[in-house]
Amino acid sequence: MSAALVLAAGSAGAEVNRIKGNPNALILDGVRVSDDMETFYLSGQLASPVDPKKPMAEVKSVEDMGDSKAQTVSVLTKIKGLLEAQGYKMSDLIKLTLFVAADPKTGKMDFAGVNDGFKQFFGTAENPNTVARSTFQVAALVGPYYLIEIEAIAAKKKSGAIGAAMIQRFKMPLDTPDNNQEAEQSDPSKASTSPGYRPPVRQKRGSLVYYANGDSRRG
Repeated sequence: MSAALVLAAGSAGAEVNRIKGNPNALILDGVRVSDDMETFYLSGQLASPVDPKKPMAEVKSVEDMGDSKAQTVSVLTKIKGLLEAQGYKMSDLIKLTLFVAADPKTGKMDFAGVNDGFKQFFGTAENPNTVARSTFQVAALVGPYYLIEIEAIAAKKKSGAIGAAMIQRFKMPLDTPDNNQEAEQSDPSKASTSPGYRPPVRQKRGSLVYYANGDSRRG
């Protein structure tokens, strides 16, 4: 049995090691990422209509969305745009999770079509890298004409804008005035008498209680 091929990307101390036992394989055996890399987790993405001018409300058939290959290309194109908006490239992708529904014409998952779409983005002159990947056949996706959804993870050398212990979420803040949260002051009798002291405020979310000073405990 031949030793696994390890392909390293990045500078010393900031590496992505792509492990491939078979050099001709479509995907990797796995990926090792050093602590000096920043990681970008993308939510599952779905295809867009074949006609970009057609709103989803007017989609009435799989033909409006395309077959498994076309939808795979559409989803990966969307992922490419999301990556580039955050300063990443397709070559920074390290892990994909594919959820594939059966083509209603055949009643089966078109795995070959998915791979044909995949090959347009990986192992190419533009992006010689490939990824670790898992594929699941599912009964259905969120809409009746979707055939594939893809989650993605990318990693690259940390930029100066992101510290060693920071999570950036590209979405509206979770806590808004409309959320049903219970906030209450802690027992004032236990408050510190230090100048400028502000009693911690605790917020209950489910069965956990989160304190402003960073502590959390079961409520």
